[in-house]
Amino acid sequence: MNYKPINTALCSFGMSGWVFHAPFLFVNPKFNLFAVLERTKNLGQEKYPSIKTFRSLEEMLKDDTIELVIVNTPNITHFDFAKQVIQAGKHIIIEKPFTATVEEAEELINLAKENNVVLSVYQNRRYDSDFKSVKKILDQKVLGEIVDAEIHYDRFDSKLSYKIHKETPTPATGTLYDLGSHLIDQALFLFGFPNAVFADLDSFRPNSKVEDFFDVKLYYKSHRVTLKSSYFVREGLPAFIFHGKKGSFIKSRGDVQEVDLQAGKMPNSESWGTEPAAEKGLLHTEIGGKIIKEHITSSNGNYMEYYDGIYETIRNNKPVPVTGTEGRNVIKIIEAAIKSNKEKKVINL
Repeated sequence: MNYKPINTALCSFGMSGWVFHAPFLFVNPKFNLFAVLERTKNLGQEKYPSIKTFRSLEEMLKDDTIELVIVNTPNITHFDFAKQVIQAGKHIIIEKPFTATVEEAEELINLAKENNVVLSVYQNRRYDSDFKSVKKILDQKVLGEIVDAEIHYDRFDSKLSYKIHKETPTPATGTLYDLGSHLIDQALFLFGFPNAVFADLDSFRPNSKVEDFFDVKLYYKSHRVTLKSSYFVREGLPAFIFHGKKGSFIKSRGDVQEVDLQAGKMPNSESWGTEPAAEKGLLHTEIGGKIIKEHITSSNGNYMEYYDGIYETIRNNKPVPVTGTEGRNVIKIIEAAIKSNKEKKVINL
């Protein structure tokens, strides 16, 4: 099939650039990995010799051949970078977290409409094998009406990040914006917007100046969702724990894409995103009057599905894979969680 490739530029070539974006843009014939913004280094060109390097955003945005720009810079810069990209008339993908505030998010959404450009928030964890497996089970409604759900993203690491911007207490820093953006997006994708939020935020790593622990409760009419993350979980619970009126589904965080990408593997094999058999989820429920308890083979993870969706949006006017409104709603929950933690009370939405 003949495609009209989308000339795409990255705003940085740190981990997110070389791990999460460049490999997918490089192997997908629908895209041309055209340019990268690097102020002093040439890491992009060393990895992809045909890529063009720009030393400033202003210089990059003057190139009329660039159609799509990915803002994958530190969180605090998202709004300013995105505003310039949109005003230059480029389509835009913004890394999570979308912005630091709801006000900034709404300004960018409106600006994108005014400039007739596609705006999307990069929420790759929707395309993890583990989450896709959970969504498939919920879509099949084999658990009955959901009563209680938990989503965890835990680690065991007491060290502060070598990335200074991640440990400096400026807007949009801390684990709630970082890992929390993933979990909140997954919860909203599954269940929609909640009625209320309660949150407990804290920091436990030595000398940490930003929160590195969160326990967020989302209150829905018929059920509760708990989102949790800690850096001191050596022996973790399953990442997904869903209980319904008919049964339960328990699933580990088993997606292999990030590890494979960091190892230099390209996402163009038939087996891409295949979890180890040991990571199968456990389904224990009642179907047709019969109690079953069995392990379920996971769906394959594939971040390429996001990029295929972006192509369809830009070239064929199909729905945006992750909209600005969805990104803004994540920030609404984060702001409510911060307020809840500060005031020690449930925040109605």
